[in-house]
Amino acid sequence: MNFMAAEPISSLSRIALPSRSRLGGFFSGSYRSGDVRFLLTPIQMETVELAEKERWIQSGARHYSEMLSRESLPSERYMAIFNQAWAGNRERMAKDLLCLAAIIDARRSGEITLVSLARAGTPIGVALKHLLGEVFWRNVEHYSISIIRDRGIDANALRFILEDAAREQAGMVFVDGWTGKGVIARELNQAVNTFNQLHGVRLDARLFVLTDLAGVGVSASDRDYLIPSSLLNATISGLISRSVLNERIRREDFHGCVYYHEFEPYDLSVSFVDDILSSARELLKAGYQPCSIPVDPAPARQRSRQFLADVTRRFGVTDENFIKPGIGEATRVLLRRVPERVIVREPCAEVEHLLHLAREKRVRHDVDPALPYQAVSFIGSLGHA
Repeated sequence: MNFMAAEPISSLSRIALPSRSRLGGFFSGSYRSGDVRFLLTPIQMETVELAEKERWIQSGARHYSEMLSRESLPSERYMAIFNQAWAGNRERMAKDLLCLAAIIDARRSGEITLVSLARAGTPIGVALKHLLGEVFWRNVEHYSISIIRDRGIDANALRFILEDAAREQAGMVFVDGWTGKGVIARELNQAVNTFNQLHGVRLDARLFVLTDLAGVGVSASDRDYLIPSSLLNATISGLISRSVLNERIRREDFHGCVYYHEFEPYDLSVSFVDDILSSARELLKAGYQPCSIPVDPAPARQRSRQFLADVTRRFGVTDENFIKPGIGEATRVLLRRVPERVIVREPCAEVEHLLHLAREKRVRHDVDPALPYQAVSFIGSLGHA
């Protein structure tokens, strides 16, 4: 399947709430109502210019979760790169999804409650919900909630799942797409352990991902490969923004998000999931047997520690938050932050989108065959200007 490029939209700064019919008691974004329940509060907010947002973040004046920069639809050239990446990586992603479903099936005996971390975890959670039900005949519900670095997980959302939805705590599984340095996995561990102590429950704080570059989760792989959903933003994640936690969010609310009505004609969220599920079914028909044993995280953990030590010494980076290893995290820098440079292990199809974005944004890009990952991006230090 080739996903089509979007036609340009004259004004993308308009931000609106989803219709009441779309909410329907639960907010499912642009996904089918049975695929996911977003425990997020749709809000309206103005966007902030990227450079201004970066200055506020780096100066400490505002937290990144308080602001959103404008999202744009991908160009025809970028969509061609996405389709190339999709064609080259769909089978690998489908295999890892099947293995991750098998791992979860082996570790949960009763009902399963997938809790994906919005928004990169949402497409993974939607696909897993279908595979666990269709292949393993499991009773599965899927919620997507917010977790924010340095702010923790949305405790209101966790309470809702346990109390209002009455889901069994033993069946809860936290899901994301990948790990980079492991920051979110560690944030999850700390936040969930705190939640457990406050509420007298025993939620499993481990993060289940397709590929775990940091060696901090439960994963089907530790290889740095191009997960196609990492190339796009809202149009592959239910048309929602990154989660927001600012003055608009009241104490009793779920964390916030923006729903992009104007992107609806170009949305790939459902078709992407349907296509990856089709690939998984084809693999099963061909006799593929998913592995239910997760990859040993120790080698990836050691590799991550050594890489961070080497790169901070080599480039004089004093803040590890500026280092984003792996294709997924490197892509986010070029899409959402102010990048300083990109390094790839070798120019190839896996990183073509990074090189395209770097050229487009006039960002320095280098090749380093010794790089332990396919790519790494650095956020530019702007000082406190």
